[in-house]
Order: sequence, then C-alpha cells, then structure tokens
Amino acid sequence: MNLTDILAQAGGIESMASQLGVSPTVAKQGAEALLPAILGGFKTQAQNAGGVEGLGGLLGQLGGGGLLDAVLGSQATPVQAGNDVLGQIFGSKDVSRTVADHAAGQTGLDSGLLKQMLPILAMMVAGYMAKQGGQQSGGGGLGDLIGGALGGGGSGGGLGGMLGSVLGGSGGGLGGLGKMLDMDGDGNPLDDIIGMAGKLRG
Repeated sequence: MNLTDILAQAGGIESMASQLGVSPTVAKQGAEALLPAILGGFKTQAQNAGGVEGLGGLLGQLGGGGLLDAVLGSQATPVQAGNDVLGQIFGSKDVSRTVADHAAGQTGLDSGLLKQMLPILAMMVAGYMAKQGGQQSGGGGLGDLIGGALGGGGSGGGLGGMLGSVLGGSGGGLGGLGKMLDMDGDGNPLDDIIGMAGKLRG
C-alpha cells in the first residue's frame, strides 16, 4: 500500500477534498502527484538535521501527530501550520509554486488547486510520520521508519520502505512519479525541483 492509500484510509484525502470543494478522486490524483516532492523535502531535512533523530525533533516542533489530527478534525484545516511545514522542507515559496506547476503538467489539474493542496498534504505527511515514529517501541522508532529513505537501511518496511520506494524510484507505489521528477537520477526529486525554481527566479 502506498502513502496515498494510507492517507485515504485515514480519511485525510476525503477531508482535503471536502475542504477544497473537489471530489475525492481529484484530491487523490493531486496527492499522488505532489507527495514525491513533499517526501523528498523530508528526506533532505533529515539529512540536513543530522539524521532521523533530528527529523523527529523537527516534526515535534512543527506540531507532531497533531498536524494529521488537525486535517482530520471537523474544523477547517489551519493551513498556516502546513505552510510552516512547507517553508521548512522547501525553504521557498518559489519551490512550492514550481512543485504545484509541475504536478499540474503531470495531471492536468489546476495549479492553483494543487497549491492549496500542498500545505494540507504536508501536514498529513508530517503528522503521519510523527505518529508512526511515536508508536514504535525500543531504540528504532522513527529511525527504522525512514531509515530506508536515508539510505541507512533500517527495517526496510513501514514508512522507511515507503519513502525509500518513492524517493529511490524503485518498487511500486509512487515510484514512477518519483522517477519522473528525479531528472538527474540521484534518487531525490526535490533537488531537481529546487533547481528548476532557481532557474525560474534567475
């Protein structure tokens, strides 16, 4: 099962669809196009933060599992929290715009709608990772979950395997989309997107 399916099962895709006034099918299509870049941003953050422990601390600072709860709750999603997550993982609104524009080209969906999806999706992913990390017992925790994404092994299953397949372009799930974004073949589509944003700014 890929991350989009997991978020759909949790009710996140339906919540996002309801908030944005689109069908769950459209919301899921947008999520599948946007998630590789969001996951790539978290992978980069983990590397910059000195590993998964640093990422775990960052997720806590951003709101932890409460981010996912906020999307699933009955109140309107506080998207500023999602924008804070995007600011942390992308570093620039230009990158968010480029990610949305790229996804629009892939899906045919309106880039403005995709830009609205980005902060909500970022909250869901951050909240889900924080909850999964917190539920693990023993010394593994978040390290095992996203170890695969960082190339550090880990259990290879759970979120680590999922992130690894997305960002490394191997396996099923969103791997194909990851490959499309990963223009230089290094396994991380986000640096290519940041490069594209840099060219746009220049």
